Amino acid sequence: MSNEDPPGLDLERLRTHLERELPGLVAGPLNAQVVEGGRSNLTYVVSDGTNRWVVRRPPLGHVLPTAHDMGREHKVLSALGPTAVPVPPTRLLCTDESVIGAPFYVMDFVEGTPYRKAEELAALGERRTRHIADALIDTLGDLHAVDFVSVGLSDFGRPEGYLERQLRRWKKQLDASRSRDLPGIETLHERLAARLPASGSPTIVHGDYRLDNVLVGSDDQIKAVLDWEMSTLGDPLTDLALLIAYAQLSTLDVGVVSNVSAAPGYPAADEVITRYTQRSGRDVSALNWYVAFAFFKLAVILEGIYYRFSQGKTVGEGFEAIGDGVPPLVAHGNATLKED
Repeated sequence: MSNEDPPGLDLERLRTHLERELPGLVAGPLNAQVVEGGRSNLTYVVSDGTNRWVVRRPPLGHVLPTAHDMGREHKVLSALGPTAVPVPPTRLLCTDESVIGAPFYVMDFVEGTPYRKAEELAALGERRTRHIADALIDTLGDLHAVDFVSVGLSDFGRPEGYLERQLRRWKKQLDASRSRDLPGIETLHERLAARLPASGSPTIVHGDYRLDNVLVGSDDQIKAVLDWEMSTLGDPLTDLALLIAYAQLSTLDVGVVSNVSAAPGYPAADEVITRYTQRSGRDVSALNWYVAFAFFKLAVILEGIYYRFSQGKTVGEGFEAIGDGVPPLVAHGNATLKED
């Protein structure tokens, strides 16, 4: 860790604020490092030499505060603290931008590993890989079993019309990142819109639930679910479908997406569905629609990244190949709908 201020975090002002709001928490000068990865919000591990915490704030120069709402993240984490869903304990929410230049919150540091690559799981062996995947599925079932009213999240979202709004949102996102012809994507969107299913009972939805968004402990249990930026109240099958889509991606050539499902011992899609159904008791008869929508959403996300790269707005390596991953996602989405 560095004693120098990382971009977007004034350590001395942070320490002064913590000493005022939480006397006795900090034992000395702070140092910090930026955590790589994550969707967009900035994450720092901060230490006083004895203890460690995690600080989250919006990206530098952000212009869409609703997309980087620290209060929402802090609220859902705090609400889930007493439940069966493992989340880092929260310490403080600061909405005063004069402290570090943006709203932020502080939570405890949790030890664990975010597995992203198949080879990382392969090194553990098939038995441990299966155990980790099962724990991931069970934790999702536990999340969807939380009574969001009793934990104070009744106003956390609008479940009515959730799927329709989601489809509309991602179509708008696609239209904003058009740079080339994508055969089949309009057909996929039209078929999704025409066959919109009726949602079951709403739950807390994570929005981006996958293995590299959780921390796994040395005992292969889920120690913390992270990255709640997209969480809301809605249809829980969207979370399950994303897991299924990722489980099927090992058969596709999409190198930029986590490929943990290709590891020996990782359950096949039908096994994921069976375990989730047993855990949750939910009706998954319309799941193909949700999986097709997951592929549509992933295609839009990758196309957006490719669009920014093609416009010269993305710096780094590997982005030139992202565009090649979009057509297989579109094709798989259309094929999934045909299975109904």
